[in-house]
Amino acid sequence: MTRFTVHTMESAPAESQPLLAGIRDAFGFVPNLYAVFAESPAALKGALAIGEAFSRSTFSPLEQELVSLTVSEANGCRFCVAAHSTLGKRAAKAGAELVTATRARTTLPDAKLDVLVTFTRKVVEQRGVVTDDDLATFFGAGYTKAQLMELLLGVGMKTFNNYVDLIARV
Repeated sequence: MTRFTVHTMESAPAESQPLLAGIRDAFGFVPNLYAVFAESPAALKGALAIGEAFSRSTFSPLEQELVSLTVSEANGCRFCVAAHSTLGKRAAKAGAELVTATRARTTLPDAKLDVLVTFTRKVVEQRGVVTDDDLATFFGAGYTKAQLMELLLGVGMKTFNNYVDLIARV
């Protein structure tokens, strides 16, 4: 049982309806999380905009899914962990080994991806307070200052999604 309405096209506020239609057309259905966002057209627009921006980042689809999975795991959002585990394995072709290691907080077999996951987890759990050594490790792995900004965009996006899911109990 959710604490919030999982809107249909008919029950959603008028301003949210065309956005839900676009989601339905893109995915073939409206995921429940977006149906809950629809309560607020501004929240739904924001979620779509930040998601679109993160998808255009310079991170590969695999890196994007690992960031999303790591944030969701760190925030304790089981729904999003399950979703990004599946998306990581399918869409980003992460393979079970990368997904399992990310979820279990063990070392990833790819050193650069391990740095990305470890740094992302620190950003979430330490609320953005990272050390110079943490930054040096991130940049030393080949990531850029622009990618740091994009990582923070992804953290913000997933944290918003995670918190809505946790509060609404989607």
